[in-house]
Amino acid sequence: MIVILFKYNKHLCAVLVAMVTQCCAVAVMELTGSSYSGSYREGRMEGDGVYTFPTQSRYEGEMKDGMFHGKGVMYFPNGAKYEGTWEKGICKQGQYTFSDGLQYQEKDWNYCDGYDRRFYNERCHGLKPAGESQLTNDDPPLIIPDGCYDCGDGFYNPDSRVVTDYEGNFLRNADDEEREWIVQTCRKSWDEFVGCSLKKISSEDGGTFTHRPDQSHSTDCTYRLSSM
Repeated sequence: MIVILFKYNKHLCAVLVAMVTQCCAVAVMELTGSSYSGSYREGRMEGDGVYTFPTQSRYEGEMKDGMFHGKGVMYFPNGAKYEGTWEKGICKQGQYTFSDGLQYQEKDWNYCDGYDRRFYNERCHGLKPAGESQLTNDDPPLIIPDGCYDCGDGFYNPDSRVVTDYEGNFLRNADDEEREWIVQTCRKSWDEFVGCSLKKISSEDGGTFTHRPDQSHSTDCTYRLSSM
């Protein structure tokens, strides 16, 4: 049909092609759950616009030929953002800023490293008294659902291998590498006995304390007064 129209009316053919292209783009957006608000050129996203992913992450900036191209900012549901320069859908350079305002630096990065384990909140406002240490940068920490892990941008369910945001919305399926990192690194909803050695500690009054693991699945070890 388009070939016939092109033979007799090139202008009408161009309009029809643009309409078909735009309809296809809308169909794909509906299929993926994404949305776009902005300018088009010949049925393709081009110019300034806002592209929102199903995860509610959104890109605000320049587009070209249906791709991120030029200056743009990626906003994430947890409040973080990435300001960068994009080329044909690929970010070439940029700056990541955490939700608390901390900016990531590739060089001289000394936040929460092997020498300084303070959270950014603690660095800004000081440490709490002994016995009131923070578990996360957020204080008080979020309550983790039973059987799940807190992986920083949401909760990970090891049974389904799905990461949801803190509101319960789907974010992604964790691959093997991310799953291993979460299980080895992140906070979980339950306490787990990790073991302690059996030893006797002498006391000043002549008795000894036997340091033994509790039989319950608790992180606490118990102390028992025993005779010599």
